[in-house]
Amino acid sequence: MADLNRVRTWADALIALYLDPAVWTFGFDNAKARAGLCDYSRHRISVSRYLAAKYDDDEIHQILLHEVAHAIAGPRTGHGAKWKRIGAEIGYVGARLHDGDPVDELAPWVGVCPSGHRFYRYRKPTRALACARCSRRFDPAHLIDWTHRTVDPAVRRAARAS
Repeated sequence: MADLNRVRTWADALIALYLDPAVWTFGFDNAKARAGLCDYSRHRISVSRYLAAKYDDDEIHQILLHEVAHAIAGPRTGHGAKWKRIGAEIGYVGARLHDGDPVDELAPWVGVCPSGHRFYRYRKPTRALACARCSRRFDPAHLIDWTHRTVDPAVRRAARAS
């Protein structure tokens, strides 16, 4: 579990080392399904405060390097060869996308397929969805049954502060 003050210190140091701190800033955001973001229009790198509280220091450092590599590479490079080269040069050793768990305990929509596979959503599903684990194609036999749950504000505060 990473300390958020330490994450901010690392981010500020990486921005000072690789980017222009007069242009680029760092902040935490409220994302629950993605770990980091490089916002080119605002020149801002952000990390999910929820996921930063769940992941260890090494994972958070890699997330920061991933986003700094995006900032250096530029907005049209995506996860292509240029981004990969820059990431490797600055010490990023992770994959294209972070594979850690999202903050499922905060998702207000929980779905279960007939086989018991569980799914979490932060927005109400607008159409019928079938379990991709049970069938590669849409199959009504594998429809996901969605239930809305109320997330206790204390649980939300605890996830944010941990």
